[in-house]
Amino acid sequence: GIGGAFQYGLQISIINSPAEYIKNFTRETWLKRYGSSPSEDMITLMWSFVVSIYCLGGLLGSLSAGYISVRFGRKKAMLFANVPALLSAAVMGLSRLCASFEMIIAGRFFSGVCGGIGVNINIMYAGECAPRKLRGLTAITASTAIAVGKFVGFALGLREVLGVDALWPILMAANAVPALIQLLTLPFFPDSPRYLLIDKKDKEECI
Repeated sequence: GIGGAFQYGLQISIINSPAEYIKNFTRETWLKRYGSSPSEDMITLMWSFVVSIYCLGGLLGSLSAGYISVRFGRKKAMLFANVPALLSAAVMGLSRLCASFEMIIAGRFFSGVCGGIGVNINIMYAGECAPRKLRGLTAITASTAIAVGKFVGFALGLREVLGVDALWPILMAANAVPALIQLLTLPFFPDSPRYLLIDKKDKEECI
C-alpha cells in the first residue's frame, strides 16, 4: 500500500500545515512578478486551486485506472502510478527555487493522478493476490494505508519536523520517498493471478 493508498492519505493531510507559507509565497511571487500586491481574494483563489486541483487529478487517475490495470497488469499499473508521484514531488519541491506558485498547482494535479490510480489498483491488486481466506483482511489494509498516510502527513507537518517556512518545499516533495520505495521493491512481487489468467490467458504463469 505504500505507493497506493498511502500516497492518497499522505497528500490529503500534508497540505494543511504549509497553508500560510504557501499563501505568503504566492503573495511574494506575485509582487515580484507584477509589481503590485495581489488582493486577498486572488490569494484565496490561488490557494483554492492548490487544494482542489488534487481532486481533478484524482478523478483523471481513477477514470484511467481500469484501462491501465487491464492493459499493463496490476503490478505495472502501480509502478506507473509512481511516475506522476515523482513528477509532482520534483515540481513542488522546486517551486520556490523557480519562484512559481503555478508549479505547486501542477504538482498537486500530478499527485492527484497518482492517488487516483494508486488507491484503486492497490485494492484490486491486494485482493486478487491474497488467498481466499485472507482476502477480506487484505482488502482492509488499503484503508489502514490511507490512515497511516494521513498520520505521516500530519507528523511531517509539525513545526519540529518540516512544518516551517524554510522547509515547506521539502514537505511538499515528501511523496517521492514512498514512490521510490515502491519502485525499488514492487518489481520483486508477483503479478495478479486473475490478470494473468483472464486478461493474459496465461494459465501456467497464473498457477
